[in-house]
Amino acid sequence: MEEVKFSLSEIDKTFARYKKDDIYDGVVVLKRADGVIFNIGGKSDAFIDKSDFTDFDSVKVGDRFKVAILGTKTEDGMICVSKKIADKIIMGSTTAEKLRFGSEVSFYVTGIQDGDLISKLGVYNLVVPHDEIDIRPKNLKYYLHKQLTGIVTEINRDDKQIVCSVKMLKEQLQESLENQFWSSIFINKVVDGTVERIMPYGAFVKVDGISCFIHISDIAYERVEHIEDYLKVGQTYKFRIIKIDKLNKKVSLGLKQLFENPRKALLKKLKVGEKYQGIVVKILAFGAIIKLNDYDISGLLHVSDATMSNDKRIYEIVKVGQKVEVEIKQIDIEKDRISFKL
Repeated sequence: MEEVKFSLSEIDKTFARYKKDDIYDGVVVLKRADGVIFNIGGKSDAFIDKSDFTDFDSVKVGDRFKVAILGTKTEDGMICVSKKIADKIIMGSTTAEKLRFGSEVSFYVTGIQDGDLISKLGVYNLVVPHDEIDIRPKNLKYYLHKQLTGIVTEINRDDKQIVCSVKMLKEQLQESLENQFWSSIFINKVVDGTVERIMPYGAFVKVDGISCFIHISDIAYERVEHIEDYLKVGQTYKFRIIKIDKLNKKVSLGLKQLFENPRKALLKKLKVGEKYQGIVVKILAFGAIIKLNDYDISGLLHVSDATMSNDKRIYEIVKVGQKVEVEIKQIDIEKDRISFKL
């Protein structure tokens, strides 16, 4: 018999027709401790590592399925293949075939080419042009290996290429959020808002995706020196909507409006007709400001309520620092006013 000679170069020729990620049908012909020998046609045997299977114990000789070429070879000269990758490619191709113009598609960014983001969806190449990446562009490396969602703008079935826009989808979502926001808000509505940025005069707050503003005077009833003592960037708080300008798309928020005004709470404790001890803290042309001793609250003593005489000035009746007993003449809680008489 003629002696048959083998060489590595001859073996390599048998792999020349296999390309990475090509899909082949095959059958398990031998199960080993480290994996299986898989026949992908004729005399071509391949190897699948046991880690490629989710349940290696259930795999048996005779099982048929599709595999993807990995492009590497074992020490025995067999080409390595993967069932897991084949399943992923097949699933991606099936998804790609169902896509139409305007469809939403999710994908992982696998690379950057000429300023565009690229990915794979089965056998399809997916491209996001540079000007369709985002409303506010970031460094392109930020997107690598991240999952994005976009809208299909072009499909070439022959060349297996999909072009999509991430920016367009974000714009559509933003428009939808805005429409929903403006149709649902009203004065006095309590909302959750996340502080985005703090300014010397107030803070910008994101509510349901829409940027709103809270003025420093609406943060607390007491004087606010440092907004950071009340609000922190990135933190979420409850706010009350106090002003809406739909024409200019502006919304004003209030924090102190969630609570009762401490001064009004004090006014509710006082009674018209009762007398209280106080002190004169300021003289005006038409009267004096009296601060009650037991309450952190001040009110007006008009000159006409301080004397029966029409020719006397208020400074002739009381002096700053003078202790007086006054009777409450009127309380207006809504206008936050209180008046006294002697």
